[in-house]
Amino acid sequence: MISPVLVGREKELARLVALMATAPSVAVIEGEAGIGKSRLAAELLGDPAVAGMRVLRGACVQIREPFPLGPIVEALRGRATDLAGAELTPVAGALRDLLPELAGVLPEKPRLPDDRAAERHRIFRALAEVMAAFGPAVLVVEDLHWADEQTIEFLTYLMSVLPGALRVVLTYRGEEAPAAVRAITARTTDAIGVAHLVLPPLDAAQTQIMASAILEADHVTAEFAEHLCARASGLPLAVQELLALLRGRGALIKWEGGWARRALNELDVPSGVRVTVRERVAQLSDRAKEAAERAAVLRTPVPVEVLADADPGAIDEVLGSGLFAETDGAVGFRHVLAAQAVYEAIPPGRRQALHAAAADAVRRLRPVPLGRLAHHLRHAGRAEQWVETAIEAADQASRLGDDAEAARLLEDVLRNTELRAARRAELTVKLGWAALELLRPPPVADLISGALDQAAAERNVPRPLRGQLRLLLALHLERTRTDIARIGDAFAQAVDDLAGEPGLAAWAMVGVGRPPNDLPSGESKAWLERALATLPAVGDPAMRMLVLGKIAMIFVVIGDPRWAELSEDLVRETGGRGLSRREVNAYRSIGGAALFSGHHRRARRLLTAAIEDGAEPDLRGRLELRCLVNLAAADYFDGSWDGLAERLEELRDHFGDEPHERVLVTIVAACLGAVLGRQEAALPPLLDAIATAQSRGQFDDLVLPVTMLLRLATTRGEPEPAIATAAEAVSHWEASGLWPVAVRALPALTEALLSAGRPVEAADVIERYASRLAGLDAPLAGPALGHARGLLAAAEGRREEAAREFAAAAEAYEQVPALYEAAQAGEHAAACLFTLDDPAAVTHLGRAVMLYGRLHARWDLDRAAGLGRRWGVRPPAPAQNGNDQALSARQEQVARLAAEGLTNQEIAKELFLSPKTVDKHVSAAMRKVGARSRTELARRLPGS
Repeated sequence: MISPVLVGREKELARLVALMATAPSVAVIEGEAGIGKSRLAAELLGDPAVAGMRVLRGACVQIREPFPLGPIVEALRGRATDLAGAELTPVAGALRDLLPELAGVLPEKPRLPDDRAAERHRIFRALAEVMAAFGPAVLVVEDLHWADEQTIEFLTYLMSVLPGALRVVLTYRGEEAPAAVRAITARTTDAIGVAHLVLPPLDAAQTQIMASAILEADHVTAEFAEHLCARASGLPLAVQELLALLRGRGALIKWEGGWARRALNELDVPSGVRVTVRERVAQLSDRAKEAAERAAVLRTPVPVEVLADADPGAIDEVLGSGLFAETDGAVGFRHVLAAQAVYEAIPPGRRQALHAAAADAVRRLRPVPLGRLAHHLRHAGRAEQWVETAIEAADQASRLGDDAEAARLLEDVLRNTELRAARRAELTVKLGWAALELLRPPPVADLISGALDQAAAERNVPRPLRGQLRLLLALHLERTRTDIARIGDAFAQAVDDLAGEPGLAAWAMVGVGRPPNDLPSGESKAWLERALATLPAVGDPAMRMLVLGKIAMIFVVIGDPRWAELSEDLVRETGGRGLSRREVNAYRSIGGAALFSGHHRRARRLLTAAIEDGAEPDLRGRLELRCLVNLAAADYFDGSWDGLAERLEELRDHFGDEPHERVLVTIVAACLGAVLGRQEAALPPLLDAIATAQSRGQFDDLVLPVTMLLRLATTRGEPEPAIATAAEAVSHWEASGLWPVAVRALPALTEALLSAGRPVEAADVIERYASRLAGLDAPLAGPALGHARGLLAAAEGRREEAAREFAAAAEAYEQVPALYEAAQAGEHAAACLFTLDDPAAVTHLGRAVMLYGRLHARWDLDRAAGLGRRWGVRPPAPAQNGNDQALSARQEQVARLAAEGLTNQEIAKELFLSPKTVDKHVSAAMRKVGARSRTELARRLPGS
């Protein structure tokens, strides 16, 4: 019994209709099972507002196939006629394998990149282009709580490039949707209309209207409606099922033009759907009941002929009962909850037999739906057939780039099947590599360890396969930061087994020599040298670049000057073409390591190249965002703070589910907040970030928060707790030979030790760092050592020496550049020179105040101004300080691009900002210069 009218959703429908009048736009319909999401979407598509638009509709299903982007393919596969004559670029040809039905209207297939991520992004671009070619259209994707990973990735990408005439409608169950589904629409631009509807249960009044409509009555009694609403928990589907059951029981009577319960106290209908559906099925004939059970086992709508043993009359009977629905020749339950209710009521033995029949039926379909076949074989108890079909499905998923589905299928087989050692090793290697392709790989290290144990017991696993298992074990332990003590041993054991695979062997060698480890420094270095010597034998350019990048990344943090030559080799071999994902990752890794080691300018070049030269630069993928996190840290380190707080806030939203990047963003934001005058608010996130980074082994990232923590504690006169907190990080840096990284924290550590009355320790630390840094490639060594020596000399009353050290350090810091540290050293120089009555004090203080002002470093600016006042000197006011109408550097940069005619989207891409941030900068610039249009903005900018 289906309600002929939409009830209780009038406001929601009106919002959706209004949204459809604008494009691009996206609507989200969220609600629990049975709440009416699909009905609301159907009503929208039937509204005159959508008339004339092409409707592209697909749905995710509970039983997945090893075929990515299923609902998107479903929405597009029958649309060749609509695309006839469309002017598509060669990129659209990438869809020929995914959508063979459209081959007649697609360009020739282009040469796809070897990199799987780049290939996937090319397909995303092609899908977006095809959707744009439809003109005014509505894309509806239902049941996203069951979506595969690539569908979620594509829809997230689509939000960033949404065609101007496309409207998107997404539905999902909120309680079952993963965070990635909810994040699809989290960062849409202001140009996209957005509506997020969460459907509430019906109230008693709405239930009364629905019941009246279903029963074709003027009304039902309010008492009955209240009881019905309570029993159905306000779910429209449950209301419909309960009414169908009550009518079938004869428990409804017509009274004075309305309907009422025959006996309120005698009616004991359970809430929800399960029992009502089962009772309705019980009223069917035996043949119709059998058809319902077969359909419940099959779960998804199928052609009538697939229900081969169910006669057409029986199928028609279930259709007439309202339990089934027919769409495009396929028959199935109207709602998945009804199918589930019937399925759960089937006795186990009969259920197994029905799964066997279902397996035989779907095996006859072409193409064979391997995911459904594997599902039915498993539940039919045909274990061997299930294993082989699941493996075939995993291979198909892997060929199509659906690593998440491949990993899921293989993990299921490996956890639930007895296999010979060689076969288990082979499948575990496939699982290990597929899982590493994922953003959040499943925890499979135990399966890899188990495969290695079985290989050792049976002694028939080939050495190269065993070597890959050991390498994969190390990589997974490293990725998940679990059982860190085993990582080095696993890498080392892999090396000999991989003698015939020089690329993988060199990768394992780097893993052994990479700090931190328990090896003597000479032995670690020997492993790296061995990996470097192996590189010429690596035939695969991508693998060679991956290993080269890892070696360069390690060399830069330990101060080996060869890192620069290796990075130049990388740039030389990969320059002039789009970078693969592994090459982008190599640029990012070296750039990030170079940044923390003090090579600020080189780091920025590598990180920018990683973004600009990526094979798919228009897709803001995860690697690009990771580069942007490092660039934000670079902005902090070199003193490019204008707009940095906003960029950090955006990046924090992007990495809510990725701890490594989230920790670094939190660290930079907290340090920036402290300098801008929010010291107390910065302390808790700093301490949390330090604890998290230590627990995750992110010791390189600790140099920034440890430095700030020491400074804050020294300012408060409580250095000892901060020194104790810093001790673990300092010990790790020194034990790992990360002297170029650690020296950044040396001045703050020295100042804290002096404040704690520990000058001998301060002197020892400075001497130790000077000795260890001698001969290393460490740009910060000179200025940081000079800064620390100046602090020690000043504490011991050697003012002239201290002033010289501080002045030299300030100048050297500016060359790095590290403007914030330059200002601090300059301020210290001024303080010493004031005590010596040296007029150069005013110059140094003025330079420090100017730099603090440019950085808006309120904490330090107030202190420097206080220093001047104590000596009767008033340094010049910072140029930007107090001038609300002066354009910031970022505002002027954005405004000039806008004046050149670039759109917000184009500016965002150019400067690696979000369009929303660009819009804020353009608006601020127009307000400050008094412009009412972009044309007027061009005339009013300084220098125009």
